[in-house]
Amino acid sequence: MPALTLLHTEWSDGWGGQERRVFSEMQGMRARGHRVLLATRAGSTLGAHAEQDGFVVYRLAFAGKFHLPTIFALWRHIRQQRVDVVSSHSGIDSWCAALAARMAGVALVRTRHIDLPMHASWLNFVHFLPDRIVTCGEAMRTHLLADNPLPPERLVSIPTGIDFDRLQAQAPRASLRLQLGLGNDDRAILMVAILRGVKRHMLALEALARLRLSHPQARLLLAGEGPMRAELEEHARALQLSGQVTFLGHREDVADLLAASDVLLLSSRSEGIPQSVVQAMGSGLPVVATRVGGLPELIDDGQNGLLVPAEDATAMAAALQRLLDAPDLAQRLAAAARDKVRERYSYAAMLDATEKMLQDILLARRQKART
Repeated sequence: MPALTLLHTEWSDGWGGQERRVFSEMQGMRARGHRVLLATRAGSTLGAHAEQDGFVVYRLAFAGKFHLPTIFALWRHIRQQRVDVVSSHSGIDSWCAALAARMAGVALVRTRHIDLPMHASWLNFVHFLPDRIVTCGEAMRTHLLADNPLPPERLVSIPTGIDFDRLQAQAPRASLRLQLGLGNDDRAILMVAILRGVKRHMLALEALARLRLSHPQARLLLAGEGPMRAELEEHARALQLSGQVTFLGHREDVADLLAASDVLLLSSRSEGIPQSVVQAMGSGLPVVATRVGGLPELIDDGQNGLLVPAEDATAMAAALQRLLDAPDLAQRLAAAARDKVRERYSYAAMLDATEKMLQDILLARRQKART
């Protein structure tokens, strides 16, 4: 397709799955010949990564959904840089970006990264403005259509794609486990997620407290930083788990962590298509996850992973025990998972779907302009 100029906006200053998806999409679209810009807040981690990678980054206040200085700054950048499509990602920046894009007369895409309710109404008219609303899974799309008076053709599911060729451990499993302080008999349960409430690390700790009765060698590795770290550390001490839980902090070596682990756990109460689960499945690591959001799209329970009800530490502990007690089952589920995600959730598939969507948007706008 012809090269486009794309402007992404992102209010969030975190560095979780959402921000990583935005960054990987920016990199992929640039590699395909498109010009990609970013507008974000001062101090955002995404902005720092983008600047280090050579992207043009505009630092704006995004001080509110009707923050006029931000809206007019976006409008100027859109006009000056001849932007073809604006893509927004969080709440406040989506309001500012939608109003600026409408003023400039350019196409608008809004990506919904998590499976939370959305209420399109005259009070929340911003949801009627995008040419397309992208969800990270088909279940999210179904939920939005059920709850909102939106044309189905305007909602598109584009799951996060993983570059599996780059997801390779840099050292043998034994040496990686040694670096993490794991003994030969330890069973490592890995969780990769920002430390905030929606991820329900508290539940993971409670599941471990139950699991240790049958598996005293179980170890929980928590990769990620976030506002709940001190609270989680205190809860681990209260459950007498200090020797069985390791807070790894922010890590970029996810491939190494996956290779060193025995199971991936995700205890969230809300998700889209989480990157950590796709990465684990593509790496051949068995997964236990909650049955929320887009996870049932990824995991066929008992076929390529295990799903448990949300907020059920007992069921989570039982699923973990089932995998640890049956290595053959864990291996079979992991092999099936690897085959599924490498076919359906590749990086190239995400970029192909994104380019097709942009082509469809611009073609429809040109046809409308002729009438």
